[in-house]
Amino acid sequence: MRRLGGTIAALVIAAISLLAAAVAGATPTSAELAAQLQPVALRVAGGEDAWHPENDFRLDWDQPQVASGFPVTAVGYRVRDAAAAVVVPEVRLIGNTTQIDHIHVPPVPGIYTVDAWLEGPDGWRGPRTSAKLRFDDARPGIARPLAPTGWVLPGTTLRIERPTGPQPLSGIRGYAVSVEAGAGSPPCAAPGRCNLAETDLLGGIGGDAISPGHMPEGVNTVQVLAVSGAGVSSAEIGRAVVRVDATPPGVALTGVPAGWATGPVRLTAKATDALSGMAGAGPSGPFTAIAVDGAVPRSETGDSTAVTVAGQGVHRIAAYARDGAGNSGEPGPATALVRIDEDGPRVAFARAKGGADPGWIEATFADSLSGPEPTRGSIAVRRVGTRLAWEPLPTAASSGRLLARWDSGSLPAGTYEFRATAYDVAGNAASSERRDDGSKMVLVNPPKARTAIAAGFGGRRLIWQRCSRPDGQRRCRREAIDSFAQRPTTRTVPYAKGIAYAGQLTTAGGTHLGDLPIAIVERFAAGALAPRTTIVRTAADGSFVAHLAPGPSRRVEAVFAGTRGLAGAGGGEVRMQVLSGVRLRASSASARIGGAPVVFDGRLGALGAPLPPGGRPIELQFRLPGREWSEFRTVQTDAQGRFRYPYAFSDDDSRGIRFQFRAYLPPQDDWPYEPAASRPVFVTGR
Repeated sequence: MRRLGGTIAALVIAAISLLAAAVAGATPTSAELAAQLQPVALRVAGGEDAWHPENDFRLDWDQPQVASGFPVTAVGYRVRDAAAAVVVPEVRLIGNTTQIDHIHVPPVPGIYTVDAWLEGPDGWRGPRTSAKLRFDDARPGIARPLAPTGWVLPGTTLRIERPTGPQPLSGIRGYAVSVEAGAGSPPCAAPGRCNLAETDLLGGIGGDAISPGHMPEGVNTVQVLAVSGAGVSSAEIGRAVVRVDATPPGVALTGVPAGWATGPVRLTAKATDALSGMAGAGPSGPFTAIAVDGAVPRSETGDSTAVTVAGQGVHRIAAYARDGAGNSGEPGPATALVRIDEDGPRVAFARAKGGADPGWIEATFADSLSGPEPTRGSIAVRRVGTRLAWEPLPTAASSGRLLARWDSGSLPAGTYEFRATAYDVAGNAASSERRDDGSKMVLVNPPKARTAIAAGFGGRRLIWQRCSRPDGQRRCRREAIDSFAQRPTTRTVPYAKGIAYAGQLTTAGGTHLGDLPIAIVERFAAGALAPRTTIVRTAADGSFVAHLAPGPSRRVEAVFAGTRGLAGAGGGEVRMQVLSGVRLRASSASARIGGAPVVFDGRLGALGAPLPPGGRPIELQFRLPGREWSEFRTVQTDAQGRFRYPYAFSDDDSRGIRFQFRAYLPPQDDWPYEPAASRPVFVTGR
């Protein structure tokens, strides 16, 4: 700025002199005009304060304002070293220009001074103007990245071993760094040079901390070049391998019970890590931890740890681990709930209600943790004052309730005590021999008048066909039965048909008992509907009638629960056998020999008994009139019970023959219907 200011001051003085001369009416002399021949705003390409890696420089300036009759005819320059000695003698360039290319300083790093001037007519020379030329092509020493031992996290800061030995005259601008997966690539594109954009660390020789941000997971190569102030890089790239693990360990919890446990639970956490691993390495190395209910975790070095969870209630478990690089899955990539219930349910017999039948024994139970188990439990009885084993009664368990039938009529007179045993969902059992008011559960036998039920299929009168085959021919005769005690214990019913069921309630002495409720209990075959109970009331003569709705095969019983003065009774089970509903049809009543097949299609009914996804097997059978049925193919229904099979007639002996075809469902243990066949269809070969 001092040099530029001097130039401007000289120009101002010259202009004032010219103005004064003009005012005075005098013509400027050549010496006065030559004083104006000075480069304006002399500048070095790339910057006068910048260091250059090559000794080739360029000067630029602005043209001065001089009289038109006194033009620039030549440009000259020379170069001096730091001691002011001339190292490049004067060079003259003929002509008028504002630029000098290829000013070469000696090939020795240093700060040089270039003096430039302009010349006018007759060799008049203007004042010199100077600028600094900074040249440094010296290479910095090798800078090496200091690789950490083992595996590190993605954002780990790396240090650089600073270059040693004499430093370039231009100093160390900073470092160029590349961090890439695999073998990597050089930090700078040009050999031996790094521009400002490629110099990642611009803090000078002391700015030796690499904070590369998120390094790629896996094995990375870090490459470093020291860069001089002139942009010259180290002769050799410093390299180091950095192993990066960015993924927390995976943790698996074992020992977690699927439901409620009845005591302490031992849990184990196992950690795995594919990169830095989980090998134990002291307090600062990998560890595995389990926290229970947010308490201080149980931690062990290495890849596993175990803890015992105790105490009733629901416990929240979190397991995590830290790998060799320091990745931690806290607060817990593996979580679980451990439920512990160590106490059985609270059990008590229900207090007797006025008018209730003492033949029905009821107990209630509750559990505040896992809850009552609805499918297990029993009520047992024994005579008071004996050491006989408890005799279990037929007991139905539901959620929080046990209901048993005490057949007091089958036992000798006396006093009997009862015990109820219930379970919670965890599997804990508890028993009680007391009512909910604390009194002992005892009953005196006989408690009331005995009753009897006679019941069977049919209405108030059963009219049916009794059939037999004495000579291979089916012969039937009509028969009427009035007595409920003589009704058949088994009836076969067509598919989708109901049947009447009737009976009579009397005392043991035969007195009719009217206007009393009778429970008709239907217990369906396995795989069908849940048990169903229908309440009907007796007529004045003690009789009752119920209509059993269509559905699967079942066992049926009439049950009288009793009253305050009447003992309960059961009518005994009868079996309602329902035939399978099989339908079949043919696409044609005739079939040409060797022609298109006849398509048989049909359907299996499944009222009250869903079919499995794979369906059920159906036998396709045929026969000639008067012959036995023969199977020719077994097909499988779909989930809706449909089946289909094309059958081609190919035997000439079938021509003119009228065949019978049917579909037959064979016996199947898991099917709640009886074996049955469809109505036959007729197909004639032609």
